[in-house]
Amino acid sequence: MAKTEVRESLALLKRGTEEILLEDELVQRLERGERLRVKAGFDPTAPDLHLGHTVLINKLRQFQELGHEVMFLIGDFTGMIGDPTGKSATRPPLTRDEIIENARTYEEQIFKILDPAKTLVMFNSSWMSAMSSAELIKLAAKHTVARMLERDDFSKRYKSGQPIAIHEFLYPLIQGYDSVAMKADVEIGGTDQKFNLLVGRQLQEAYGQRPQVVMTLPILEGLDGVQKMSKSLNNYIGINEPPEEMFGKIMSLSDELMWRYFDLLSFRSNSELEQLRRQVSEGANPRDIKFLLAEELVARFHTQQVASRAREAFIARFQRGALPDDIPERRLRAPAGGLPIANVLRDAGLTASTSEAMRLIRQGAIRIDGERIADPKRVIPPQSTHVYQVGKRRFARVSLEEEK
Repeated sequence: MAKTEVRESLALLKRGTEEILLEDELVQRLERGERLRVKAGFDPTAPDLHLGHTVLINKLRQFQELGHEVMFLIGDFTGMIGDPTGKSATRPPLTRDEIIENARTYEEQIFKILDPAKTLVMFNSSWMSAMSSAELIKLAAKHTVARMLERDDFSKRYKSGQPIAIHEFLYPLIQGYDSVAMKADVEIGGTDQKFNLLVGRQLQEAYGQRPQVVMTLPILEGLDGVQKMSKSLNNYIGINEPPEEMFGKIMSLSDELMWRYFDLLSFRSNSELEQLRRQVSEGANPRDIKFLLAEELVARFHTQQVASRAREAFIARFQRGALPDDIPERRLRAPAGGLPIANVLRDAGLTASTSEAMRLIRQGAIRIDGERIADPKRVIPPQSTHVYQVGKRRFARVSLEEEK
């Protein structure tokens, strides 16, 4: 692979990541043009995924688009142990029936992001159920209690006198052995999984394999912008939520948190995100940019048509002034730097001239997505769609496409 291609691929893969261990190994494998086997594991502990779960799935998609082999591991065996990561007490394991039902829904949901034809779905019960007790003991002999107690949550529980069940030590061992069984070249996981991912590297070496590259991604904050996204904290956005509810929740994000969601959840290119940031720094309304994020995510888990309707419903409900049923559609071309709002209004046929448009803006007669516009020099960015209103009766949904 050419150095330019490697740099571009690495820039995409590093976006939103916390740490790559070891990055040099990843670069070398990319330079050799290897088709990497990329693993991410999910325990089916609940039937529904939320946007926090999709941070890893999005990264798998990026690897997939670069031509690598994606392996989505459903931890139906480890799910019966219960992941102790970050827990201050022993986690109750799930029943086999709960695991099977949740795993079924996971398969349905992940293909809203991943290409099913290019995704290998695996279950770790395939090899763990076949492992004899003697083989499990041999596996346990490859790690020490001292190393296990280096893990932050185990260490805290041990020092505070809280019980740690023996089976909890098996969890990182089995997660690590999954990498051996799958011959993983790369494993991705949340920052809270770093210890377990490194166990995978160690066990691969112990079994004579080349150790995997470890890639950690940050834990996505929930709607409160503080705690990690969690259904139990009621700060989550479920990927199966009704579109209007999903759209409204995304629009409730703070302007600062919006960029975090763009980095970790959007499929827009790095250059596109840089352009959006530049537009906001030059005076664009962050709300307009947030509309792009909400529409992109709702379209991903529903359809573009449904996402457009959710946007209209949001505008009508939260920004006052319900929209007419039949709004004319307009498509205009704009330079990379955007198009002045007066030109947009004129070219969309909403005003007779730019001077009329500017006069109406000063009079407070122009709205974009229900919000009154006061700045006649405002520039509308390309790759955007808004509902423009002049007075009480003139409407148009205008999409700006960037000139090629």
